[in-house]
Amino acid sequence: MPVIDIHTHMLTLDWIELLRAHGGGKYSVKKTPANQDAIHLYDVPFMTLMPGMWDYDLRIKNMDQAKVDIAVVSLTCPNVFWGGREVSLRGARMVNDSMAEQQRAKPDRIRWFATLPWQYADDAKAEFARCVKEGAIGVMVLGSIDGKDLIDPQFAPIWSEIDKLGLPVLVHPTAPQGVREMHMEAFNLIPPVGFMFDTTLAFAHMIFSGFLDKYPNLKLIAAHAGAALPYLAGRFDICHEKISACSAVIKDKPSSYLRRIYYDTVVYDQTALELCIKVAGSADNVLYGSDYPHNIGDMTGCLARVNALPGNQARQIAGKNAERIFKI
Repeated sequence: MPVIDIHTHMLTLDWIELLRAHGGGKYSVKKTPANQDAIHLYDVPFMTLMPGMWDYDLRIKNMDQAKVDIAVVSLTCPNVFWGGREVSLRGARMVNDSMAEQQRAKPDRIRWFATLPWQYADDAKAEFARCVKEGAIGVMVLGSIDGKDLIDPQFAPIWSEIDKLGLPVLVHPTAPQGVREMHMEAFNLIPPVGFMFDTTLAFAHMIFSGFLDKYPNLKLIAAHAGAALPYLAGRFDICHEKISACSAVIKDKPSSYLRRIYYDTVVYDQTALELCIKVAGSADNVLYGSDYPHNIGDMTGCLARVNALPGNQARQIAGKNAERIFKI
């Protein structure tokens, strides 16, 4: 049985240069106080650039060392949600073309999530269709798109196309809006707190709005083991019971929706992983992920925590579930 990493990233040097040129003052690439190159939202760093992000030979070497067989690679934040229509589409195409090329070169090791210019529905639908033909087995999206929620009507045409094919969608966080107002530059709090907030809020919107009922074929994967979702399951339910706005659209308990989505294993504590499995309803809904090659990615550690689970759960999460969901 192969070990399949479904939360792991790659990008291209051209994408970095495109961001440098067209970040528009919102996004920039510059040094941190620790002298590391990082992408910043305004003046707040949130994504440290690591050599493994564009080196596939290094990736394969590290996969071999960690005993990971297949990587389903995706772009990371801020994705291509900047720079205007032409730049956004160009960024998506250059990353998608690179990943498709690597899948063709390494068909037994690499699969990929499509990157789409979600702000421009017609372009996004056309790029989605092209990517499916090129071999993409899923779609990656951030928890918010240039300040807009994923349930915004602007994105409905794209969700409809993905729903028709029932492809998995990795919902990955980005630096949330309001980082300056929340003083997240202090202690570089976007990775430990901001990312978790972004994912949690995205799925809260999708659950309470009835989005998951509208698109029943979607296979949504909540990054970082659902962020705060497992810990908030009971709170969601009691608010649904006691606060009318929380039950205005959905009648089933919010926790029942948490059993209709998927989760990766990017946590750094065994009990957190076990809680995620419990809230997910079973190990069937959990997939191995590492967050490699981010500086806090942990290919070996995340797999060790999976392997520490009871035997059948470990086998399901390490690869069997991904084989089923992605049809690998």
